[in-house]
Amino acid sequence: MRRVAIVGAGQSGALLALSLLRKNYEVTLMTDRTPEEVRSGPVMSSQCMFDSGLSIERELGADDWAESCPAIENVAIAVHGRGRFGAQLEYYAQSVDQRVKCSAWMDEFAAAGGKLVIRRAGITDLEELAHDHDLVIVSTGKGDLGRLFPPDREKSPFDRPQRALAVAYVHGLAPHPDGADLSINMVPGVGECFILPALTTTGPCHIIVFEAVPGGPMDLWDDVRTPDQHLSRALQILEQQFPHEFERCANIELTDAGAVLRGRLTPTVRHPIATLPSGATVLGMADAVVLNDPVTGQGANNAAQSAGIYFDAILARGGDEFDEKWMKRTFDKFWRGWGQWAVTWTNTMLRPPAEHVLSLFDQAEHTPGLAATVAEAFNDPRTTHNWWYDADEARRIIEQKKQAEQSRFDGRELRRALGQYATGVTVITSRAPDGKRIGVTANSFTSVSMDPPLVLWCPAKKAPSLPDLTAATHFAVNVLAADQHDLSRQFATPAEDKFAGVPISEGCGGVPLLDNAVARFQCRTVQRVDAGDHIIFLGEVESYDADGGEPLVFHSGAYRLASRHPDYPEA
Repeated sequence: MRRVAIVGAGQSGALLALSLLRKNYEVTLMTDRTPEEVRSGPVMSSQCMFDSGLSIERELGADDWAESCPAIENVAIAVHGRGRFGAQLEYYAQSVDQRVKCSAWMDEFAAAGGKLVIRRAGITDLEELAHDHDLVIVSTGKGDLGRLFPPDREKSPFDRPQRALAVAYVHGLAPHPDGADLSINMVPGVGECFILPALTTTGPCHIIVFEAVPGGPMDLWDDVRTPDQHLSRALQILEQQFPHEFERCANIELTDAGAVLRGRLTPTVRHPIATLPSGATVLGMADAVVLNDPVTGQGANNAAQSAGIYFDAILARGGDEFDEKWMKRTFDKFWRGWGQWAVTWTNTMLRPPAEHVLSLFDQAEHTPGLAATVAEAFNDPRTTHNWWYDADEARRIIEQKKQAEQSRFDGRELRRALGQYATGVTVITSRAPDGKRIGVTANSFTSVSMDPPLVLWCPAKKAPSLPDLTAATHFAVNVLAADQHDLSRQFATPAEDKFAGVPISEGCGGVPLLDNAVARFQCRTVQRVDAGDHIIFLGEVESYDADGGEPLVFHSGAYRLASRHPDYPEA
């Protein structure tokens, strides 16, 4: 039985520990507080979990609050002096107080036979854990453990806090005048205020989050000492900076004695592997190595993403050693597939907004499709590429969304309807004439003809790789296995080298082939057909192999597993 130790029982640590325990791993979870101390202690964050994070909890069987926690479906975004608009999220978000969630996971972990150790971990504890376990993961940056992982200066542009954070959990907040569940208010150069519904220890509530630019007119927290003073100061700031939100607060009160949080943090990305004095290595996870400012609400989502990716990597490792090469590859999967996008987007929000970003807010007020696109960035920061960072791309997406308003169909609803058709998931690979490797995720693959053997797939005209794909003579269709969903995300996300850390071989025309796919078809491009906003690539199969296995399935916006229908049992 493989033995794994996890230090830190927050969103990532507790979730990963419980999930591994359910897979019959021998798991030790070390934390500095008992479940009851967590439950009765102070709040730890605002933890807005968007669907990208909630879906991982669902996959791991840890979404116990789906029915009891208020849903966040509608978003209102107001930028002082610029746009004010609303949008509906494609899939709902939720916020469960980590005092509720993490204490429950810890209780379940201990009841199921996991070893729960209540102790503030130090270097000596890590040495002991490393001696007795096959793998040690650190998911907390408290105390000496935070200094174990040196900062990655290339990925960490800030050397000081960019915001002063203050949080209050309250009862009695009046509804938003526009009917929004989540309201996001920004005053460039001053700070931000977010208000969202949540589930706390005393039931449904609202969370008010302030992000103040240091030294600015919202940075008024240093003299606050008590919860009552905190609430009074929050009301003062709301009245001065966000009067439309202040009007909702006539009857609010704190949910409990621990309902406030204040602090400042420096956003930092750290090297993910630490070497102990004995020479043993430990792997960092979530906030221990990627500490993101809360301004975009990505902390809990980052934690869930890292827990999900680490969980898959541990299971896939089987009986092999968890060596440094595996540790680096595991973190890189998280960083390339998710972390870098959340960090990059968040860091831009901490700086004065570029003019083209402000123009996006302006236009979103009059273009519902654009408003929905901006709101969706909170669910998946990868979708911000590249219109958030490039003025030309911003202008392009504004025009695209305006034109879509003239369509006879609602694009989101049509996409949702088309998503009812379940498909496999493929990665199309190719090699450009200059030798550059190309890889894109696609579910538009289908068989066309048996004689001759023809297949097709359809990249978007706006795809950055389209010129290279068009110039290439060959492409390969790699049909992903159920345990390769991380590759689906990786090749769907822009990166300097999408193939980094991916086991490959070489096929016809030098095309890279992904190892362990359930099937691979090596094709020569024979025709390209213009088709609306996509191009149909028709290819003749020159070679193929199909080792088989459980395929990855995509249906209704989520990855699925295929299973045999009970009416058609195995022969």
